[in-house]
Amino acid sequence: MGKLAVRALRAVLAVVFVGTVCVQVLMVWVLVSGSDPEDGSLPLTPLRLITVLGMVSAQVALVCVWRLVAMVRRGTVFSDTAFRYVNGVIGAIVAAALLWFAVTAINAPGQRDDPGVTVIMGGVGLAILGVALIVLVLRMLLAQAVARDVEAAKMQAELDVVI
Repeated sequence: MGKLAVRALRAVLAVVFVGTVCVQVLMVWVLVSGSDPEDGSLPLTPLRLITVLGMVSAQVALVCVWRLVAMVRRGTVFSDTAFRYVNGVIGAIVAAALLWFAVTAINAPGQRDDPGVTVIMGGVGLAILGVALIVLVLRMLLAQAVARDVEAAKMQAELDVVI
């Protein structure tokens, strides 16, 4: 991975991280101060709490990707340490999907006249879970690469002994 690509990715990750922190601060401020009273049309307090938790899951994924990019840059991504961060990304995506399903459930009673919205929102939640499955497959590929790297190191050590 080139230096330019690493810098660009890190810049994007940093901007998104700062943005999520800003959203969290604003949501917590609104919840604590009560400056935005609910009119009863939507249950805003649970939605705000879910938004704060959703930002936490995004931040976990961002930090894990940041660490993986650092490992790629150093050439150490094919190690057992990388699995911790890949598992963190998978967990964050699954948490985001569960939070989306919670938003869908909260929104569903207001969509009685048009239940298609709830079905579409459920489909989006399934798509988010699909992303977690894709990352899980990529984790399996990483596991195979690490196993092959270990095997190659053992074979090189045996060859060094023979020579």
